[in-house]
Amino acid sequence: MMINQYLIKTLNCFFTIILLTPFSCAYSKPLPDLIKNIKPSIVGIGTHQGSRRPPSRLSGTGFVVSNGQYVITNHHVLPKNINLDKREKLVVFYNKNKKVHYNSVKIIDVDRQHDLALLKIIGKKLPALSIVQSKDPQEGEEIFFTGFPIGAVLGLFPVTHRGIISAISPVGIPVPSSSQLTSKMINHLKNAYEVYQLDATAYPGNSGSPLFSLKTGKVIGVINKASFEHHPHLCYSR
Repeated sequence: MMINQYLIKTLNCFFTIILLTPFSCAYSKPLPDLIKNIKPSIVGIGTHQGSRRPPSRLSGTGFVVSNGQYVITNHHVLPKNINLDKREKLVVFYNKNKKVHYNSVKIIDVDRQHDLALLKIIGKKLPALSIVQSKDPQEGEEIFFTGFPIGAVLGLFPVTHRGIISAISPVGIPVPSSSQLTSKMINHLKNAYEVYQLDATAYPGNSGSPLFSLKTGKVIGVINKASFEHHPHLCYSR
């Protein structure tokens, strides 16, 4: 199944999920109730190799969608190489009854331009988030996202951060003069898309986390990048 079958307008070139169950109400629940409902759908993305110590490595966050067998994450979260000779496997990690479990996954498709990947769980289905088409969010709108900001250092427990959309801007890297533009940059600008700049605390482990509108409780984006070197509270969602 091609990735463009999962793209929707709501996410500005993010994944569209088919066979969805729409939200039954127009307004979100209180944040504690929302967090309780979404946490079972948040997974860690990484690899598992029984002969390795430690056997599990976590590289980012993802979230379960559609019928419970599909996972959305960032493309850059996926490992560049999997050592099949040593039985290393790409997996999703999840917490159930305070115990860490993992399921093998396979890559269905990737969208390198938007840094997105679609995975399919092999085996047991997991609780899925619903993504439905909604009105585009606005600057100043309150948001929250849930993931694994510092990996599994403190255990595999999803962490929630909140903030606001500080700006909605097209992707484009400014340069001092036109002479410094490359053909690749020009082509990128021709196909520019918008990203949400967030005033919120995020870390590298948050890559692939679902971004929610606090007003509606709906997924509106995917956390892509945390700029913590100079701006610890600035991150981006696509």
